[in-house]
Amino acid sequence: MPHVVVKMFPGRTQEQKEELSEKITQAVMESIGAEERTISIAVEEIPREDWDRLVYQPEIMGKAETLLKKPGY
Repeated sequence: MPHVVVKMFPGRTQEQKEELSEKITQAVMESIGAEERTISIAVEEIPREDWDRLVYQPEIMGKAETLLKKPGY
């Protein structure tokens, strides 16, 4: 607890993904007081052509009531 899943287009380096994971970990620790050992983070690369079907429709539009930050597109 907690587990964070980041879905994004492919193309970032492993180093960029690791830096993102470190920053998310720090933000979670600072904002909700979670211990580092309790945090897990996953990155799922979703091809651009599949984004609407796999992410936007089911997870953004389909769960709009759970969004804390909505996309601007």
